[in-house]
Amino acid sequence: MPRILRIINRFNLGGPTYNAAYLSRYLAPEFETLLIGGVPQPGEAHSGFIPESLGVPYTEIPSMGRALHPLHDLESCRAILRIIREFRPDVVHTHASKAGALGRLAARAAGVPAIVHTFHGHVFEGYFSPWKSRLICSAERYLARYSHAIIAISDRQRDDLIRRFAIAPEAKVRLIPLGFDLDRFTTDKETHRAAFRMRYHLQPHECAVGIIGRLAPVKDHDLFLRALAGARKQAPHLRAFIIGDGALRIPLMALCSQLGLTTSDGSHPADVVFTSWIENIPPVLHGLDMVALSSLNEGTPVSLIEAQAAALPVISTDVGGVRDVVTDGVTGLITPPGSAAAMTDALVCLAGDPMLRAELGQAGQAFVFPRYHYQRLVADTRELYLRLIS
Repeated sequence: MPRILRIINRFNLGGPTYNAAYLSRYLAPEFETLLIGGVPQPGEAHSGFIPESLGVPYTEIPSMGRALHPLHDLESCRAILRIIREFRPDVVHTHASKAGALGRLAARAAGVPAIVHTFHGHVFEGYFSPWKSRLICSAERYLARYSHAIIAISDRQRDDLIRRFAIAPEAKVRLIPLGFDLDRFTTDKETHRAAFRMRYHLQPHECAVGIIGRLAPVKDHDLFLRALAGARKQAPHLRAFIIGDGALRIPLMALCSQLGLTTSDGSHPADVVFTSWIENIPPVLHGLDMVALSSLNEGTPVSLIEAQAAALPVISTDVGGVRDVVTDGVTGLITPPGSAAAMTDALVCLAGDPMLRAELGQAGQAFVFPRYHYQRLVADTRELYLRLIS
């Protein structure tokens, strides 16, 4: 039985954990998988419940965190090397940047037969200064030389890796979009909707927009809140839900106050509700009327895939792989990055037109199901592994 060592950056909520957990679960029993990763940073929700719900065991490496830390990173690389020598995998498959660097270096040192890396987004722009971004690109080009296959999760990302940033040659880059259990977004909708709207004091006439993700600079929640403040002048029935948490929670609440937006933790009605992390997302989506994303950079935005699976229209800035997931004017509305005015217009448009919301939502559901279901993800990855092993 072929053995796969799967390494993710850290066990925090997001696409990499879902991707790794579904692959580990549904490639069995043909493949034996060991799943390892780092620990979430303060303010991040732990995603261990995802592999646990699928019956997938996992191992945490305490020294492996998000930030660059030479001593901790060296310790993590040694820990990965020890695991490789004990487990003796046929394939080491790394997911995202930190795991990709440490895991591939350790796999190369141990002489692993096949090394695969998945880019879940990239940090070549929008995260760091220009000189640091160039340094990161150089490091990724070096690591790509010792990777037997590199997986891009969207067409645009694949083009970035091959042409725009010249990370790897075309023959080495394989397109395998993410995959999820989308069926869970289609059941018990009315029950979930009633419970959510009662829990958060939503009146029947009110329109709820949610934005889901960690509260970090790259997500640009400032833009969303400024757009919301403008939209509420024309659509006072619009209420927002910030679903997620992080270091920017207090500054964002302060920004709401400056913009004249009331805030709440959900205990009473407000213009903006900060819910913190919520593990069970389908009931949340069923209670909302649309989902927004205001990021400066994205790989494949999981929140938009899940929203469309729940038949919700989406609004997003035009960044990264968004256009691979959202068809402008068909499944949602795409706005220029950094333009609060454009996002305001999109919010007002959807808030005032329930029929348009329903039309976009149904189109989005029909779009994502065949493209982002975990069964397609598993089939594509299985074929790649067998080809590399043979």
